[in-house]
Amino acid sequence: MTAVAPRSTSLDLLCINTVRTLAMDAVQKANSGHPGTPMALAPIAYVLWQRHMRYNPANPAWQNRDRFVLSAGHACMLQYAALYLTGYDLTLDDIKQFRQWGSKTPGHTEYGHGTPGVEVTTGPLGQGVGNSVGLALAEAHLAAEFNRPGHAIVDHYTYFVCSDGDLMEGISHEACSMAGHLKLGKLIGLYDDNHITIDGTTEITYSEDTAKRFESYGWHVERVADGNDLGAIDAALAAAKRTTDKPSMIIVRTHIGYGSPNKQDKPAAHGAPLGEDEVKLTKQNLGWPSLEPFFVPEEALAQWRTSKERGAKLEAEWAKKYAAYRQAHPDLA
Repeated sequence: MTAVAPRSTSLDLLCINTVRTLAMDAVQKANSGHPGTPMALAPIAYVLWQRHMRYNPANPAWQNRDRFVLSAGHACMLQYAALYLTGYDLTLDDIKQFRQWGSKTPGHTEYGHGTPGVEVTTGPLGQGVGNSVGLALAEAHLAAEFNRPGHAIVDHYTYFVCSDGDLMEGISHEACSMAGHLKLGKLIGLYDDNHITIDGTTEITYSEDTAKRFESYGWHVERVADGNDLGAIDAALAAAKRTTDKPSMIIVRTHIGYGSPNKQDKPAAHGAPLGEDEVKLTKQNLGWPSLEPFFVPEEALAQWRTSKERGAKLEAEWAKKYAAYRQAHPDLA
């Protein structure tokens, strides 16, 4: 029997638009950055962090957490918003300091510089794809080395988000070819297929069939025709997780700068602030309840923060499994 994906609700939309408005406001305040891609990918982040990823905001270093890599590191406000909203040690004030010297929210995600939940530094396109393959390879190796029947203590997924720029880079070809060859079934990519680059449409430089490319590598491929369809995103992720003998790529048709009346689906939404007037127009277009910058509805924050209780429970359950493993296999532990 096929599971039925949960229907989207007005609360879901409020949570998603919270990510969009935070991205717009942070880039506008910094007067630099990339608002359009976080606005497009907000539904993917919501479904991933709320329904699929296993993590504990109170302990970003939990050993069996799922890993998330934003290979399109310029879209870092997507990840910063998700980390703040789910309850990591990242505050709204940190969001307001986006791209400022010494802040916990630099202009690309950076590992080891005080941003909890960031697994790797990304920015050079393609790098995060390669890092993700490495993380998934590490998971597979450790599982083979240390897991024993009845004791699957190494058992987590690696998720990554990539852009057309990532997939144009040679490293993505090499790494993804190896991932398919090694049948890394716990590796799941999401391709932001927005048809836009900083200088125009992707047709200028890019015309390959991405689905066929990844199928030829030995990957499982899913398509989501509408990047705002939460049920379709949810179902694609579930199908990817059911596919255990090969990595998965989910191709999602998105719209850069989603909701912006004058800049959606245009290069202008890629690498510059929308502008104060356009931010206001976009909020109005989205039906946002306030024009105040950095407004976070209480009910949206409460919904996102359910991750804290869920994450604590997941880690506690794993700790029990590890205690049983340690008793059964003390040398391996």
